[in-house]
Amino acid sequence: MWFDDATIYQIYPLGLCGAPLQNDGSDQTGEHRILRVLDWVEHIKKLGATCVLFNPLFDSDAHGYDTRDYNRVDPRLGTKEDFQAVCKALHEAGIRVMLDGVFSHTGDNSVYFNRYGLYDSVGAYQSKDSPYASWYRFHDYPEEYDCWWGVGNMPAINESSELVREKLLGKDGVIRKWLRAGAHGWRLDVADELSDDFLAEIKKAVLAEKPDALLLGEVWEDASNKISYGHLRRYLQGSELDSAMDYPFRDM
Repeated sequence: MWFDDATIYQIYPLGLCGAPLQNDGSDQTGEHRILRVLDWVEHIKKLGATCVLFNPLFDSDAHGYDTRDYNRVDPRLGTKEDFQAVCKALHEAGIRVMLDGVFSHTGDNSVYFNRYGLYDSVGAYQSKDSPYASWYRFHDYPEEYDCWWGVGNMPAINESSELVREKLLGKDGVIRKWLRAGAHGWRLDVADELSDDFLAEIKKAVLAEKPDALLLGEVWEDASNKISYGHLRRYLQGSELDSAMDYPFRDM
């Protein structure tokens, strides 16, 4: 696989380019729009990188990990067309692109949850009849729900939802859409908070779209011997992750 001897250059675009943290959703302009400033491609090539990992590129309120819309590039960074142009330029330079997939939770100001009613569609927070109602698990509707590490503005995604799986894993779902647009792999945020079944389905979706694409997981401990939520995980047994983040190596 191309990743066996890859050198990854990791970019947190919102930080690198000085984009303001608070995003009003407008089509902003300015030098921070990394996807429209291509002179950095040659710089990365000279450094010897063969893969660029973009931490969250998708529309969010603040830092990228509070996703508002998986199908839209953050307007502080550019557009889908800009992303495709960057992928093309990088690929021509012999550099592949990997995206950060934050699929354990969204932001509460997402099109799916819509806590503040800023979208035309009806979010899960607004009505039990919302088309996104099954995306989340409520305990005392609508104020108590599962969320990432108890952080209320990051409601946890219900990965058992058929609609979630269709929108994320389906033929026209998020994972395959962005691979089709030019990415060559996904790095899964907090992979140990995703079930083995869900990881296996993500892997199938990745391979169905691009057989040589990489699935990398954020696992802070030894991924070959990881116990999570009471059981031994099977990340590296062939049906889930291709590899994991190198935190243990860094610690050594």
